[in-house]
Amino acid sequence: MARNAVSPRWRTLDPRIVDGLLALVLTVALQLRLALGEEPGATPVAVLAGLALTLPLAWRRRAPLAVVLAYAAAAALGDALGAGIFDGEPPLPPALISGVIAFYALGAHAADRRALAGLVLGIAGLWTTVIASDHADLASFGFSAGLVALSPWLAGRASRARRLRAEALERERDGRARTALSEERQRIARELHDTVAHGLVVMVVQAQGARRILDRDPERAREALRAIEQTGQTALGEMRRSLGILREETAQADRAPQPTLHDLEGLLEEMRRAGLLVDLRIEGERRALAEGVDRSAYRIVQEALTNTIKHAGLVPTRVTVSYGADELRLEIADDGPGLADGSSGGHGLVGMRERVRLYGGELDAHSENSHGFVVRARIPLTP
Repeated sequence: MARNAVSPRWRTLDPRIVDGLLALVLTVALQLRLALGEEPGATPVAVLAGLALTLPLAWRRRAPLAVVLAYAAAAALGDALGAGIFDGEPPLPPALISGVIAFYALGAHAADRRALAGLVLGIAGLWTTVIASDHADLASFGFSAGLVALSPWLAGRASRARRLRAEALERERDGRARTALSEERQRIARELHDTVAHGLVVMVVQAQGARRILDRDPERAREALRAIEQTGQTALGEMRRSLGILREETAQADRAPQPTLHDLEGLLEEMRRAGLLVDLRIEGERRALAEGVDRSAYRIVQEALTNTIKHAGLVPTRVTVSYGADELRLEIADDGPGLADGSSGGHGLVGMRERVRLYGGELDAHSENSHGFVVRARIPLTP
């Protein structure tokens, strides 16, 4: 239990503190080995060379090339001046460990060119220690270069490659998360527009009807006012929920089920209460659709009916949903006055086209012979 409790604290320590403690421990170990060697006492050259070998490790992450160069220079100059650190068989362990750590840090934390240059210069420094020793041979040099320099350097490069891959994957995950969040926020904004716009149009129509019948049929007027209240509460709740999500930069969207074609009867009943004469016709065998397609189809019908009330009024309207083998077809046609120029402008149609285009479909909206208005959408259902 105690070891598990200490481990997270150790990992959260500042790397500079860890490197400083490591350099201090190796410095003390090397100086003690020099002081307690075969010849009593350590020469000033050996002390200075030992300090130059170990103390720079405190900067091994921040300046790995400089640390290796300091190590190679201390090893070469120290042996040339008779420090004797690398003369033994084997050399003093703290000196070898310092070299291993220095070359590993070079491979792990230096860029490609600097890491390769440091390796070459470091091995050159180790070669001078072999030449200066009484045991100069190729085998000794190969042992020193392989153990102290090349193997740790290769291990450091492998560690660096894994770290860079992990960082790249993390950036990619962050990018995908930001993209998904942005798309989700756009979806929420579209849902907010559709819901609130629909609610407001229905409330206006119901209020107009209540005003007209208030004197001659108070009971029906009260029913219209209750419907206005319910519609307003629903739209207000949706607006608060959506705006709360959009206001929070890191908030996750509410995963409550969104309306689909299965909820179409409820939508049409609401429109009928508002006074719109609307009929529904289902062609083909009703079946489950992909969630996005199902939700978008519902919103297309909702927006088309909202546009009918806004631009044509409470006129007879027909909604047809056709389930084909590989496509879904929607048609919303009204018997209103239509558009004199046959155009089909408006922000609602832009939103409908965007929803259809998202799934590779097509949308056609026009007025036929300056009478009525029809919206036709085709959404492919193939994978």
